[in-house]
Amino acid sequence: MKGLKMIRKERNLNQLKVAMDLNISREALSHYENGKREPSLDMLNKLSSYFNVSIDFLINGKEFVKK
Repeated sequence: MKGLKMIRKERNLNQLKVAMDLNISREALSHYENGKREPSLDMLNKLSSYFNVSIDFLINGKEFVKK
């Protein structure tokens, strides 16, 4: 989840704020960011909507580019 931590920091949001907005624990968000836990598809959709980025961006840190 390279892009998750990147986009959160770019927007100057702390883990607690994002976690509270998404109704999850700060620890869960930290685990997602550090690769200790994988979010469900539902959570990926929520994160994608929250940050207004693609799921590809959240996972890879870059947008999908069709070659």
